[in-house]
Amino acid sequence: MVRRPVDTGDPDRLYTVTQGRSHPVDDSSFDLVTLVVSECGPTPGMQSEHVRILELCRHPTAVVEISAEMRLPITVVRILLGDLLSTGRITARHPRAGRSLVDLPDPSFLEEVLHGLRNL
Repeated sequence: MVRRPVDTGDPDRLYTVTQGRSHPVDDSSFDLVTLVVSECGPTPGMQSEHVRILELCRHPTAVVEISAEMRLPITVVRILLGDLLSTGRITARHPRAGRSLVDLPDPSFLEEVLHGLRNL
């Protein structure tokens, strides 16, 4: 698949797409790897960019992938995602944070599994 560069050449278009907003209402909702899933289909009269996001996110899709597919800057995509999240049209799933040492299995158990696998 050939990736085209992000469309930053027409500031008037980006201004229109975001309705003049320069950042999302809740900037913490969407980092680059947040997975977005559509909760409904598009409805008549929706902004075309919102429709495209709902179509792209039928299956979990990372914010960075949405940006690349739509050829829009991350900031613009975050604003659009914020619109959809506030109306309940999408859900955002943040990747699990790194596991702590307390959550990891006991090293002796892992050693036993390794020995068992070698013996197969």
